[in-house]
Amino acid sequence: MIKSITKIKSDLRTRRRAAIRKRLSGTTDRPRLVVFRSLKHIYGQIIDDSKGLTLASMSSKAKDFAPGDAKTKTEISMAVGVKLGEKALAAGIKTIAFDRAGYKYHGRVKALADGARKAGLEF
Repeated sequence: MIKSITKIKSDLRTRRRAAIRKRLSGTTDRPRLVVFRSLKHIYGQIIDDSKGLTLASMSSKAKDFAPGDAKTKTEISMAVGVKLGEKALAAGIKTIAFDRAGYKYHGRVKALADGARKAGLEF
């Protein structure tokens, strides 16, 4: 039986995600910034795994998100990262652990991380 290439790619990403999560966990002092990337949108959450709480979140679909003059998906990802960083600093979070969730640290994922750094987060 032949599997579709999409199924194989998603299985590989799931394995990479599990391997990353095995050694990466968000604490109260250093919560975890996790990224999810869909075909159209990008989502970021800052999570405290010890308490099981989401401390801050932002996505390109959020009602309080305005991309400004960003046109491409990468520019929008950068804007989401900046907005998420501002929300985190307002909540008193300065340092985080970055969880790329099995995606390559490239393109939109990197842009979101750079935006969060630009806003003042350290990781």
